[in-house]
Amino acid sequence: MSDGIRVVDGIEWWQGDDGSWFFRNQGTAEWLIDETRNGPQISPLQQKMEDIGELFSVVESATASDGTLIEIVEYNELLGSSDVRTSEALFYTVRSGAKLKMVRIQLNNSKVRVEPGALYFMKGQLAMQVSTGGGLVKGLKRKLLSNETFFVNEIHGTGEIYLEPSFGHFFLREIRGPGQGIICDKGMFFAGVGQLKASAKMQGSVSSAVFGGEGLFQSHITGSGIAVLYSPVPKQEIMKYTLKDDKLFVDGNFALLRNEGVKFKVERSSKRLVGSLVSGEGLLQTFSGTGEVWIAPTQGVYEKLVTEKGMASFGHNPTSSGTKVRSGSKRRK
Repeated sequence: MSDGIRVVDGIEWWQGDDGSWFFRNQGTAEWLIDETRNGPQISPLQQKMEDIGELFSVVESATASDGTLIEIVEYNELLGSSDVRTSEALFYTVRSGAKLKMVRIQLNNSKVRVEPGALYFMKGQLAMQVSTGGGLVKGLKRKLLSNETFFVNEIHGTGEIYLEPSFGHFFLREIRGPGQGIICDKGMFFAGVGQLKASAKMQGSVSSAVFGGEGLFQSHITGSGIAVLYSPVPKQEIMKYTLKDDKLFVDGNFALLRNEGVKFKVERSSKRLVGSLVSGEGLLQTFSGTGEVWIAPTQGVYEKLVTEKGMASFGHNPTSSGTKVRSGSKRRK
């Protein structure tokens, strides 16, 4: 579209101030008035491609100190493939509100670390470097203890990178140097820019590891930069609590992340063992100190919906439903 002229199938269209449409064949000088007053018939896809050049919109973005831009982009709609058998699945996907998302990264003589298998495509003066991220021991520790990958992929240069699409959920988290690191569920780390390190963090006590539902180790992300994290629930459904010498008690293992300054342990719901038994709560995850804790109360709900029982799981008294969720599982669909 140039100077208000839109070209559709070799016909130039122009709209006057009063709303009237005029058209002419390309290469001719005479304008004719459109008696139907309908103007050019442009499909929604063609309209979007001309207006914004893309079928998706940016839902979250952040710029690192080295100029690297990270964006979470979301497809406004999927128009369907040539296989009509996908129509049914696409219909219910649209009705449910689920939208396809991708992570887009724009490097400017900088670098990004991505999990192996996460790269979708890239364009520009870019090169990939693969390493163990600090040696064989660190690679094994990262793989065996925190469920992260043995190898570390880094892409260097200038250009545009897209990571694997997913109907799941991503969010960005800025890490601001010493003391500002985060501890999160195993497998949540997806990519990161800047000077970030992802390692394994041992739980504070054996009881926390055995009874806390998070395992002996969690992922510990430190340094300075922006981390891309994969979430089991939409970001809007995450509840964020800021503790100031306070405590947060959670009956289940649906806490996603916390500042590294927040302490985690498992405690009885009552000081006395008998009290814990009769209260029906038993052991509680306890977060104490100063910092943020993010929890995902709906995580267990979604996981029950995909079981064999499905909605029937919620047909009984919710006090007996339990709140344990599968921790550390990445399911980017």
